[in-house]
Amino acid sequence: MLRSCHLEPALAVTVFVTALAVAAGRGVTGSAAVAAAVLAGQLSVGWCNDTADAQRDMACGRRDKPVATGALPPRAAAVAAGTALALCVPLSLLSGAAAGAAHLGGVAAGWAYNLRLKHTVLSPLPYAAAFGTLPAFVTLGLPSPSLPAWWAVTAGALLGVGAHLANVLPDIENDLATGVRGLPQRLGRAACRWLAPLVMLAAMAVVVAGPPRGVEISDWGLAAAAAIIAVAGAVVPSGARTKWPFRAAIVVAGLAVVQLLLRGSDMS
Repeated sequence: MLRSCHLEPALAVTVFVTALAVAAGRGVTGSAAVAAAVLAGQLSVGWCNDTADAQRDMACGRRDKPVATGALPPRAAAVAAGTALALCVPLSLLSGAAAGAAHLGGVAAGWAYNLRLKHTVLSPLPYAAAFGTLPAFVTLGLPSPSLPAWWAVTAGALLGVGAHLANVLPDIENDLATGVRGLPQRLGRAACRWLAPLVMLAAMAVVVAGPPRGVEISDWGLAAAAAIIAVAGAVVPSGARTKWPFRAAIVVAGLAVVQLLLRGSDMS
């Protein structure tokens, strides 16, 4: 069950949003509520993904997917996904109706991607919606609820699109062979190896330039490091199935997340 739920990205997103809640002033209880809701939502999306992709993963010989190998019955993964989703509803509403609705809308976008939109040219939209609503989940649950700043939503959406591009980059050929024709698959590997880190870099630029208090020297340092890594990951000569562009995109995303956390108090 743990190997099937995409545990690493689920924990990464949970830790990031919880840290963002702390930085924004949600306090211990509020931040714990955020952590529980986000983890439940991420687990539901992960188990849903493995259930929906079972046939494709078997066709591609994915030995890292327990449902595809038969180690985990599809029904068990489906029940786990539904249970996590059911728990996500009250856990999200602990932060209030508006904040809960924002988070549940993002989780619904993740399910929509798994069940349909990953096969269409609209495949980046669920990622943009899911990540873009996370700042709203945080700020609408504050003691004095408020909408998040535009730059926080924009950066979140860009990070989501970049995550989508980076996530599919290593498996584009397998996706095309099994009929998955989302936007990255239609664009092709050559375009995506540039787009993935550059979209993450755009998120970094928004977080640096967007907040009203101005750009500091440390901001320029993080932005310069992100730019160097983004370009290096795209131009380093390598084979068709290299993971260097993927790794570069992840590092740039990490720097953007650090910058977003440093500006967390300015989100509302």
